[in-house]
Amino acid sequence: MTHSPSAARLSDRRPLYRSVFISDTHLGTRGCRSDFLADFLRNTSCRQLYLVGDIIDGWRLRRSWYWDAQHDEVLRLILRHARAGTEVTYIPGNHDEMFRAWVDPAMPGGLEIAGIRLAAEAVHVTAAGTRLLVIHGDAFDSVVRYAKFLALLGDGAYAAALVANRWFNAARRRLGYPYWSLSAWLKRQVKEAVKAIDRFETALAAEARRRGLDGVVCGHIHHAEMRELAGVLYINDGDWVESCTALVEHHDGRLELIDWAALRGFSFADPRGARTDPRGLGVSAPA
Repeated sequence: MTHSPSAARLSDRRPLYRSVFISDTHLGTRGCRSDFLADFLRNTSCRQLYLVGDIIDGWRLRRSWYWDAQHDEVLRLILRHARAGTEVTYIPGNHDEMFRAWVDPAMPGGLEIAGIRLAAEAVHVTAAGTRLLVIHGDAFDSVVRYAKFLALLGDGAYAAALVANRWFNAARRRLGYPYWSLSAWLKRQVKEAVKAIDRFETALAAEARRRGLDGVVCGHIHHAEMRELAGVLYINDGDWVESCTALVEHHDGRLELIDWAALRGFSFADPRGARTDPRGLGVSAPA
C-alpha cells in the first residue's frame, strides 16, 4: 500500500486520486460493510468515481427490507462527492438491474440524476492513455444470463452463509480464537468453480480486446484481482461485503487495488468495526 489515511489530509484542493472504482457494495443487506465504505468515501477524493454495479441490492430488498443509518450515510457521501465536482458514473449490475430501465441506449452520455450519470457501461482513459472498458460483468456469467433462478438460489445460500458466519465467529471469540471467514471460504470454493467453468475473466478480457481496448474493469464475482490475460489488462475491483477493496488510479495513470479494511486496521470480527471520525478527512473538489 502506498498511501495511508493520514496522508489523505490534503493541504490544497487536489484530489487524492484521479479515479476510483468500487462495486458490489450490496446496500440493503446486513452483510454490507457500509461502515467501512462510509469511512473510505469520507477519506478519499477523486476526479472520477465509478460505481461498477450491485451498489443497491434490489434482489434482497424485494424479499425483505433492511436499511440503516450507515446505508444512508454512504448515499449521502456519494452525493457529496458529486456536489464537490467529482464525475460520478453509476453502471448498474444484476442486483440493481432496476436502474437499467433508466439507461437509454440512444443517450451515449447516459442519464444524469442529482449529478450522478447512469450508463450501461463506460470507457475510461487513464492519465497514461490506457483505455479500459468499465462494465459490471454479469452479462458474461452464464448462470446469471441463462439461469437466473440458479443465481437467485446462490444469492440466498450466500446470505445464509453470512448469517452462519456471524454465529460461527461469535463462538470462536468466546473460545479465544481469531476471526475466520466461513462465508468467504465457501464463496471461494463456489466462485472459483464457476469462474473455471464459465471462463468469466477470459471472456471479459476477450470482449475488451474485441473492442480494441487495453483492458477491462469489472465487479460481479467479489474477487479483487489485477492481471494480464493474453495482453489485455483484467481488473476486478472486489466488493464491500467481505474484501472491502477498491481500484484507484493515481495521477500518473498507475492503477492499484487497495484493501481498505487492512489499510485502516478494521476488524471484520466486530459486527460494525469501523471506528471512524465523523468529521472525516474532507472531500476536495477536483483541481
